Order: sequence, then C-alpha cells, then structure tokens
Amino acid sequence: MDARFDMFANEIAVKFAKRFANAALVIHQSPLPSSTQELVSLRASQINGCGWCIDMHTKEAAAAGETPVRLNLVAAWRESTVFTEAERAALALAEEGTRLADAHQGVSDETWEAVRKHYDDDQIAALVALVALINAANRMSVIVHQRGGSYEPGMFAAALR
Repeated sequence: MDARFDMFANEIAVKFAKRFANAALVIHQSPLPSSTQELVSLRASQINGCGWCIDMHTKEAAAAGETPVRLNLVAAWRESTVFTEAERAALALAEEGTRLADAHQGVSDETWEAVRKHYDDDQIAALVALVALINAANRMSVIVHQRGGSYEPGMFAAALR
C-alpha cells in the first residue's frame, strides 16, 4: 500500500510539521530523559499501529545507544525485567493516555501516583505533552498511510530545515 498523501511535499503540511517539530523540541530539551522519551513514543506508536513512527523511534533510540533487548521488549514491558520503575511508570502513562477511549477513567490514579513518585513537575509536563504529541503524530501518519521501513536517524530533523 502506498502513502495516500505526501505530508512532506505539501506546503501547508510542511508548515504544520515545522511547528509540530518546534513543540517536539520543547520536550526534547526538557529534563525528561531522552531514553524515556523514545520508549514512550515507541510504545504509543505500537498501540496505534503507526509503522512510520515505530520505524523512526526505534531507529532514533538505537542511534542514541538504546539496546536491542530493551527496544524489542517495549511491547511486552510488563513481562520484562529491563525497565526501571520510572520507565515502567512512564510506559503505563503512555498506554493509558493512548487508550483513553478504552478506559472510562483515562489515566488511573495508580499510574498517576507512580509517575508523581518518579518524575518532577517539569518532567511530568514533558511526559504529558509527549503522550499527546506522539498520539497526534501517529494519527497523521496512519491517516495518510505513511509506511515504515525507510526512515534513517536524523531524517525528520533534516526534512524540516
């Protein structure tokens, strides 16, 4: 299946992507650990079935030094031993924040308490913004059928210059 629409070839889409990237830059420059950012982005993308974003975040994380074992176990993080308690809290928030329609209460109090235990206010602000942003990116990519497989680390940043 080919992409329905090239978001990188349309003037309005590129303008939006640049602003979207600026929002992402705020998160990237936050005190939320970059490894946590990539794991959260990867998990939300897996849930949403976004091949483009799974490809991007897997490759960006690997290029930044993330191990293949941890990347391979993100989908089954609850059944693995390779994530810290803080990362597990962030992954739970990513799942619950992504599956809002599946749970009438949204993010559980238990998950929120775990996030509060492991992250300060600035990190939490970045984490909440990240979950919202990656879900928006997933939806755009899935809508236009932007397929994964061809992404190279740094490609997104380079396309927006």
